[in-house]
Amino acid sequence: MITGRKYQLTLALLTMLVALLLAACGDSTATTPAVSTTAAAANTTAAAGATTAATGATTKIKLQLKWLHQAQFAGYYVAADKGYYKDMGLDVEILPGGPDVVPSQKVLTGAADIGVDWVGSLLANRDKGQPLVDVAQFYQSSGMLLIAKKSSGIKSVADLKGRKVGVWTGGNEFEFRAVLDKYKLDNSIDNNKDMTVIKQGFEMDSFLNGQLEAASAMTYNEYQVVLEAGIKAEDLNIINYNTEGVAMLEDHLFVTEDNLKAKKEALSKFLAASQKGWQDALKDQAYAVDAVMKRADKATTSREHQVRMMTEVAKLVQPDGLSSEKIGLIDEAKFKTTADIALKFNVISKPAQNAYSNDLMNAAMTMVKK
Repeated sequence: MITGRKYQLTLALLTMLVALLLAACGDSTATTPAVSTTAAAANTTAAAGATTAATGATTKIKLQLKWLHQAQFAGYYVAADKGYYKDMGLDVEILPGGPDVVPSQKVLTGAADIGVDWVGSLLANRDKGQPLVDVAQFYQSSGMLLIAKKSSGIKSVADLKGRKVGVWTGGNEFEFRAVLDKYKLDNSIDNNKDMTVIKQGFEMDSFLNGQLEAASAMTYNEYQVVLEAGIKAEDLNIINYNTEGVAMLEDHLFVTEDNLKAKKEALSKFLAASQKGWQDALKDQAYAVDAVMKRADKATTSREHQVRMMTEVAKLVQPDGLSSEKIGLIDEAKFKTTADIALKFNVISKPAQNAYSNDLMNAAMTMVKK
């Protein structure tokens, strides 16, 4: 009797032989079932996955990141290095972003199949008629802060009045505008009547040298840069958009509406492998940082910085109370909060509709359980 692994291999080989015979007889439908069967076997055993690769039946997926290689995207690197994408019959290429890379354009033009961006940008793009859909939310909380030195006397939003405040624009200013509105302060970026709003670059020198009294910072990056510069955490005051109730969702995965339908199986497999990658990255952060450093530009970052970044990223991917099985799922209430803020501050001109779908993540979680 043939059992276990030998049986699975024999079944996969027989399936391939049958498909080839059918094709030789002129059956034009034989190729699709053969590929589908081989891919299914790849999900069951690594050996069948190897058979899929050998026949060239792997599906190519290009992931476009929002920024350069760093711990912000650690889960995808871990999934790649541990072979999770390969096990799903996928050949995944992870494309770095940068200041001149617009993820939405890469996905819309077909240069990438799936992209990473912030939800505010997705909503703005959909409002312009771009058929993009959020299919996974790997960051469940906002990582953006306003920080000030205690010596400045700035302890709260009200204390920003009359001060020099650094704000990132280009779609990153909406939480700032929302929190000012909450406290009945002028929320304009240009010609603000209550404070001097300065369009901040993606650096912290202007804050460190005193040009800015309060500055924007991500928990996992710029805030860490300030600490690394020698300022102690106890010497800083923080305005947290999550605590203020105006936080917007950030890193998510998005696809075109057409690909949501046409590439459903491949994308679900990609999300299943990515979820496993993020779960492992959170459990073994040292391994995750190793995966990051294989790809990062060592001239512009250090392992120490990426270790700090990974620690903070983990808190955004799996906040307290979220089970690891739900990493990547889109929270309806949080998405609604983001969409409401976007509408209130004219990021979008009408209420968002059909901007997200959990269909692929639900299918992905079923694959992971198997």
